[in-house]
Amino acid sequence: MASDSLSILTENEHKPLPISTPKREQIDRPNSPSKPCSFISLVISSSVALSATIALAFLFFSTSTATSSSVNPVSTDHHSVSKSLSKLKRPVVIIVSFDGFRFGYQYKTDTPNIDRLIKNGTETELGLIPVFPTLTFPNHYSIATGLYPTSHGIINNKFTDPTTGEQFTLRSREPKWWLGEPLWETVANHGLKAATYFWPGSDVKKGSWICPKDYCMLYNSSVTFEERVDTVLNYFDLTSDEIPSLMALYLEDPDSQGHEVGPDDPRVTESVANVDKLVGRLITGLEKRGSFEDVHIIMVGDHGMVGTCDKKLIFLDDLLKWIDIPTEWVQSYTPLLAIRPPANYSSANVVAKMNKGLKSGNVTNGEYLRVYLKEDLPSRLHYSDSERVPPIIGLVAEGFKIEQTNSGIQECAGAHGYDNAYFSMRTIFIGHGPRFARGKKIQSFENVEIYNLVTKILKIKGASNNGTKSFAKDVLLPSR
Repeated sequence: MASDSLSILTENEHKPLPISTPKREQIDRPNSPSKPCSFISLVISSSVALSATIALAFLFFSTSTATSSSVNPVSTDHHSVSKSLSKLKRPVVIIVSFDGFRFGYQYKTDTPNIDRLIKNGTETELGLIPVFPTLTFPNHYSIATGLYPTSHGIINNKFTDPTTGEQFTLRSREPKWWLGEPLWETVANHGLKAATYFWPGSDVKKGSWICPKDYCMLYNSSVTFEERVDTVLNYFDLTSDEIPSLMALYLEDPDSQGHEVGPDDPRVTESVANVDKLVGRLITGLEKRGSFEDVHIIMVGDHGMVGTCDKKLIFLDDLLKWIDIPTEWVQSYTPLLAIRPPANYSSANVVAKMNKGLKSGNVTNGEYLRVYLKEDLPSRLHYSDSERVPPIIGLVAEGFKIEQTNSGIQECAGAHGYDNAYFSMRTIFIGHGPRFARGKKIQSFENVEIYNLVTKILKIKGASNNGTKSFAKDVLLPSR
């Protein structure tokens, strides 16, 4: 199993610290169009390069959230202002999310269409940083709202409301769960049209957003990726006034393959190649309609992926000598351990006993799990300030899994949901269009910044959010 790094969170430090690890991947951009077909070829054997990579990773991971969200261009375009629109009457943004597209996947195989967007657009040099927890629903809704999960309410893919006892699942569509103002609602507030295709939360009717039939697709996994792309393209066949200003498109791959076989399997490489074909389909369709150079395409992922195997397991039942953690207490196991004891139990006492057992040396892999009262979590995670977050949170080291008991089932696949400081959790950000400079590289930033980026492009006023006001100005070319 290939892994970017192996580190733990110590009790006295609120940042990941490197520990003994086999190899660390070096993301290597080839100079020629041909690319290695295996992730193995990305590993740099030189110890000098390896040390530089680890040092660079430490520099990134030890910075504060504010620092990681700041943008300093690595290279800049010679154009000082954006290009004028040649066909469309107003700015249009297509934001496309490829679930589980780990940063570096674009170097696993030939991706000529993604390369084209990068060459002629703006890219994060070392990937986009997801919010914690690095899960699908929390991150997609953070991209849409510019809010951290504790502010927009979707704190996990599944969770229980402590007040009502109701459970949130991937099928929950009641507005009470979905807080904040997503982009499609903001666009509607300004009298503009938005179109959404399976983006998590977009089929929730709230505020001015009524999920209109022809512009809001209800999730159906049987709809092919090609059909989804073609539906977006068909909007450009409408009259100028009917073309949506915002189009948000979601596709499940390469996350599906990553979970099944891990990030380094050839099937993931095949999925990445297919993703590139879909990007090409979008580009070609826009070119045929004479709109490609007018449209702002933002290509993102929601999180990365890391390999997991049997030997990296931690069992809660191994803590029985110190404390019993019944299954009814556990709202989620792995990689994010979330525990809500009954009201008559002291959460602080539970945390103390769990950590005592984990540090004893008598719990297999216990040193790779640290348990916190949520208010004691590292502030950079932004995961304390919500009643929906259970009082006890466990952070497990990269690639490790937590289970209640040893089932003996053989597993070796892929997972995400880990600390967003791990490089393996990073994903992609590529911006292409009139407001994006050609060939520009920018530093990594958290995805809560994207909301302000989109509203700036569309020239509309956004809702209050956790993004940085100056971010869009730093990234985008000035408008004409």
